[in-house]
Amino acid sequence: MQHNIFTSIRSLKFIDGCKSQVYALHHSSASSSADVGSAPSCGGSVGEKFLHHLQELRVNAKPARNMLPPPSHHPTTSITIDNLLPRGLPETDILEPQIEPCLKPLDMVESLADLYRRIDKSLEAEKSRLYLEQCALFRGFPDPKMYRRSLRSARQHAIDVHSKVVLASWLRFERREDELIGTSAMDCCGRNMECPKACLKPGYGPESANDRCACLQSPIPFWDRDISMMDEQEEYSSPDEDADMSFCIGDEEVRCVRYKMASLSRPFRAMLYGDFNESRREKINFSKNGISAQGMKAAEVFSRTKKLDSFDLPMVLELLSFANRFCCEEMKSACDAHLASLVSDMDLALLLVEYALEEMAYLLVAACLQVFLRELPSSMHHNYVMKLFCSSQGKESLDAVGHASFLLYYFLSQIALEDDMKSNATVMLLERLCESATEVWQKQIAYHQLGVVMLERKEYKDAHKWFHAAASEGHIYSLLGVARSKFKRGHKYSAYKVMSSLISDHKPNGWMYQERAMYCSGREKLLDLEMATDLDPSLSFPYKYRAVSLVEDDQLGAAISELNKIIGFKVSSDCLELRAWISIALNDYQVALRDVRALLTIEPNYMMYNGKMPADHLVELLQPMVQQWNDADCWMQLYDRWSAVDDIGSLAVVHHMLNCQKAAMRSLRLARNFASTEHERLVYEGWILFDTGHREEALERAEESLSIQRSFEAFFLKAYILSDPHLDPESIAHVVQLMEEALTCPSDNLRKGQAFNNLGTIYADCEKLDLATDCFTRALSLKHTRAHQGLARVFHMKEDEKAAYEEMTKLIMKARTSASAYEKRAEYCGPNEINMAKNDLVIATQLDPLRTHPYRWRAAVLMDDHKESEAIKELTRAIDFKPDLQLLHLRAAFHDSMGDNSSAVQDCEAALCLDPESCETLKLYDSSRGKVSKEQEK
Repeated sequence: MQHNIFTSIRSLKFIDGCKSQVYALHHSSASSSADVGSAPSCGGSVGEKFLHHLQELRVNAKPARNMLPPPSHHPTTSITIDNLLPRGLPETDILEPQIEPCLKPLDMVESLADLYRRIDKSLEAEKSRLYLEQCALFRGFPDPKMYRRSLRSARQHAIDVHSKVVLASWLRFERREDELIGTSAMDCCGRNMECPKACLKPGYGPESANDRCACLQSPIPFWDRDISMMDEQEEYSSPDEDADMSFCIGDEEVRCVRYKMASLSRPFRAMLYGDFNESRREKINFSKNGISAQGMKAAEVFSRTKKLDSFDLPMVLELLSFANRFCCEEMKSACDAHLASLVSDMDLALLLVEYALEEMAYLLVAACLQVFLRELPSSMHHNYVMKLFCSSQGKESLDAVGHASFLLYYFLSQIALEDDMKSNATVMLLERLCESATEVWQKQIAYHQLGVVMLERKEYKDAHKWFHAAASEGHIYSLLGVARSKFKRGHKYSAYKVMSSLISDHKPNGWMYQERAMYCSGREKLLDLEMATDLDPSLSFPYKYRAVSLVEDDQLGAAISELNKIIGFKVSSDCLELRAWISIALNDYQVALRDVRALLTIEPNYMMYNGKMPADHLVELLQPMVQQWNDADCWMQLYDRWSAVDDIGSLAVVHHMLNCQKAAMRSLRLARNFASTEHERLVYEGWILFDTGHREEALERAEESLSIQRSFEAFFLKAYILSDPHLDPESIAHVVQLMEEALTCPSDNLRKGQAFNNLGTIYADCEKLDLATDCFTRALSLKHTRAHQGLARVFHMKEDEKAAYEEMTKLIMKARTSASAYEKRAEYCGPNEINMAKNDLVIATQLDPLRTHPYRWRAAVLMDDHKESEAIKELTRAIDFKPDLQLLHLRAAFHDSMGDNSSAVQDCEAALCLDPESCETLKLYDSSRGKVSKEQEK
């Protein structure tokens, strides 16, 4: 699975799009025309926020990053090209596209619409399951925020303890990179959504899932606790004076109140008040019933107090066993809940889980299970845990107590696929997943993933069987696996027929042509790959294949140019690796090192050369081949690359500076962990809290930091938190004041440039254009190149379109990545310059086909020219490879204007599945549904 840094680092920019309000911090449109230098498929640019924290990391990072002074010439070295390329250059014959281990419907819009309808009409008891299905559908999307949003919704609507435990553990696993030094897996994050204790409480409460949990409440004052303990000691000291019978166990006699003991269960009631001899005896011999005298005393205490707090762990375990044997349901529930509340670490969970399974203690099993799940993936390496989760016997044990589910095995199998796809544990978990699958979509994903794993293990016959099973359940994408497994067994023509039949029987998709290209050669192969790119430009394999073909023809420069096409808009580890290989072959070691370092910030543990060499080892081999940088050199390089809007170069320099593979992905966490002062630590905690949705707590951290020391970072954080799309003038003035206060504090030019740019954007939104111009000009003087865009906006607001156009032209000339700049410049073309705008948008699409604005603009122009079918086709072209809220909404509006109300409704439903809070889409949806209803009435 590819890990992408861009998806986890939120930009510090106060604006995601120039047409949006400056304070619209929560807009998530990846296709906004404002993020110059962005990588849209990754959810945004490298992120000013990331760079904002580099200054602190520079100071606080470990000393291991100190650099040697730059040598006057390249050092001599014994490293050869064979060391750097131990397996030589790649060959086209061994290249294969990846089969994605996720749900991939043929018609994504129809699937999204159907899912939205079912969620909208579902009962509360069904919602969690449907959100899990949505989660599976979003798993294949490039933006992980949608997938995690569905996970949160599934947890929010979970009803039973088992589902709460699994989903909360899954949520924690997804944010595991945010963990701080000193935290443990069972620590509470402060919200009911993930709180381990809250998950063990039965009941349905979606409205309270995001509330602060009880863990944050103040403890009972010590004086109240003392009184409480005194009262309990009196209660536990001896039975009531009403004791009228005894249980004799060995030589000991336990005095009891008959009616209270009888209230424990029906068997006790029958024994003490029924037709048995014991009902007429004052003393009953209970020696052979598996309970000690101390245990019987505890049972007597419970019969009076209904409390267990005064008993130690072994005693409560004995009571649980006793309660099971004599059907004391109330006592069993109390023991179960009490024991569950004690489980807080791996050792205790391992100690109690077998006992819990044997005694059918539902909550205790849930508590043990929760520890195992929150310790993943490390807990999977424990023999007992692995046996419990992976074996059929373990599944039967869990099932007997209500803790075996598709949800559980889906979570476990996803982690196993990520951890080691080829392992036996992964196979066993997927087998358990298949056994647990009951619904169609569950069978599709379970069978398909097992097929993917078997293919990776080169067990082609089994792979064919599972892919075929998934296809039989309606997952047409799995036919790709059927074809691949046939090909691997030597049946190339049969594989070609499978894919050709798929293309002819269904609406063509890019992955269909990509796969068929595997089974043909020459010009036919290249034509299929071109068709794949045309239908879905986000597919990386065609670019890689064409690049390697050029390498085989000894056209290395052309091969790099081919890879640059996709890296320019979709940064991926495999493409960076391939470009690094070719750069090494060209003896361009500086560029190769840049790409490998950028790759390591995306995927810290990446293995080069088909898993044969750690990427960090290649860095070590390449370093002697290039000129070394000291700290000052690093900052100058970063400053230059950031000013040139060179995201890849920026990432590479960052990796070099921090000497830490996990730097980009975990910059905030590292900054907090290595903070040298309390006020710095509070700022970083504030950013982490804000990014995880805890706005109030984040603001508290910012204010606490400012109470210790005024700093640029704390003022900036507070201003960011307080910004909002709908601020009143007084609040805007407060945010401006905070930004101005930040600028009076010491900082570096990188952050000051960003701050001036942000402040200029605020002034522009307030129509204080002179102040905005001054801020943008000062940002540009600090080489904050993106400020050209803000200045262009000011000129546009002054109705000076020519100056705005020229300002964007300056940005295009400076920026390495300029697709969004071309897109934005098109907006400043006058009504008589439509061809200039059209040309800019064509270039924007060529540079970044994933940006949605050009498609929407061209479709709108076609609609204005009354070319409705062409307009729909233009939008559909993009929707087919990138379902997007704005694209779907616009197509729905076009369908509505053309009278195709059913199509409008479907597009609205698909859009609302992506974002159920879209007000404009909801209005259009209601209108279109009303029209459909009137048509049906007629």
